[in-house]
Amino acid sequence: MITNFDQIFELLRSKSKKRLVAAWAVDDHTITAAYKAVELGIVDATLVGDTEKIMAVCEHEKLDPSKLTIVHNDNELKSIAQAVEMVRNGEGDILMKGLCSTDKYMRGILNKEKGLLPPKAVLSHVCVLQNPNYHKLVVLGDMAVIPLPDLKQKIAIAKYLVNTAKSLQIEKPKLAIIAATEQMLEGMPACVDAAIISKKVDRGEIPGCVADGPLTLDVAISKEAVEIKKLASPVAGDADCLLFPNIESANVFYKVNSQLCVGVKQAAIVAGAMAPCVLSSRADSIETKLNSIALAALSAK
Repeated sequence: MITNFDQIFELLRSKSKKRLVAAWAVDDHTITAAYKAVELGIVDATLVGDTEKIMAVCEHEKLDPSKLTIVHNDNELKSIAQAVEMVRNGEGDILMKGLCSTDKYMRGILNKEKGLLPPKAVLSHVCVLQNPNYHKLVVLGDMAVIPLPDLKQKIAIAKYLVNTAKSLQIEKPKLAIIAATEQMLEGMPACVDAAIISKKVDRGEIPGCVADGPLTLDVAISKEAVEIKKLASPVAGDADCLLFPNIESANVFYKVNSQLCVGVKQAAIVAGAMAPCVLSSRADSIETKLNSIALAALSAK
């Protein structure tokens, strides 16, 4: 079982390298993260964007541009479309967002004719979090794509979380379906959905994992909280995956970790597309973008 990002990098170095294609890769964080991933031997990288801007960043950051493949495109929207098309055509295994906004990036992925969306697929944002206050990595979603997932979408998210956990060599991931209470309150939709998903897991309709819900966040990750509340659960206190009821709760949890917790490491991708798509904020650190590249490379087929 992989318990930290260093182990992810070590594992990737033993595998054949994937090709990363970064869309509108004209900023120092994207370029430096891609460059570091190449230097670490985990991917080959293609940057699609304005060559002049890319070269200026390389000069300023003292990066050797010969280690990168640069495809000139001086138009933001067209560079996104070109990068998406390259991945769609098999010229890349991973797509990455550069300095473009999330909505423009997602429109490129969702393009019906030239995008990366399989028929009837549900896209979801999946994050892997390493917090020194928790004893292992935790996989969570959805922080950025589905505002208020219905039951069908939550089931899709659950499967993505479990699959990501399995890529981290967790043989049978423990999935916690989060709500504001661990009591089964029929008046709270999050509780009802959690109970349905848990039962689907019990009956093998979502295979390869153990699930419980509704669970509050504290009992999902704190053994002490479980003991105090005297809760009997195969997941509580030791969750590998956290399925949040809406985008606000997941996003706040993610950003509390990144902004207020010292030593936290994060990675985030869009799951459900034809290839893993790195989706991190334009303001995210180089380390977070590098970790996201690693997660995408681990998830890529």
